[in-house]
Amino acid sequence: MKRLIPAALLLSSALAVPALAQGADQGLIDPAGEKVNQLIVYGDDPCPKSEGNTITVCARKEEEERFRIPKPLRDNPNAAVNQAWSQRVKAYETVGNFGTNSCSAVGAGGATGCLSKLIDKAYAEKRNSTDVQFGKLIEEERAKRLQTIDADAAAEQGRVEQIEKEYEARLKREREQAGEQATPPAPVQP
Repeated sequence: MKRLIPAALLLSSALAVPALAQGADQGLIDPAGEKVNQLIVYGDDPCPKSEGNTITVCARKEEEERFRIPKPLRDNPNAAVNQAWSQRVKAYETVGNFGTNSCSAVGAGGATGCLSKLIDKAYAEKRNSTDVQFGKLIEEERAKRLQTIDADAAAEQGRVEQIEKEYEARLKREREQAGEQATPPAPVQP
């Protein structure tokens, strides 16, 4: 019975992942204050345009991948068939390793190296992952936006200066007209 509960949890989480990968909106708030929508689109599906303060980033996958289990979950990466020969040899290097920081069940303090090995392994998997890396896509989209900021600001400044010139000219005309009307006619002398 104890084995059934973890298996059921694993199965339910494995079934939930493809539903998220089917293009669900991953609306996140970026530290820069922008809302970031991360989408996975398939085949020739259009990617929605970014609007306002929202960056929309789409990762495109092949149409055949639409209803499949995500690639990282399809097979066992730890199977011997999927291991490089150099990795198999590296496993033999640690056969006699025991004691403090060794992450082994042998010797005093043998369990003290397991967390660091687990963290190193997770970072290595993340680095070598062939899956979508939304962080890079977000940075590229942000760079595209920043390229247009200077041009947009210069255009806006030009429009503001033109409006100010027109306003100043209108005020000057109104003052001149008011000055002509306020000047009384010169008195006629007999």
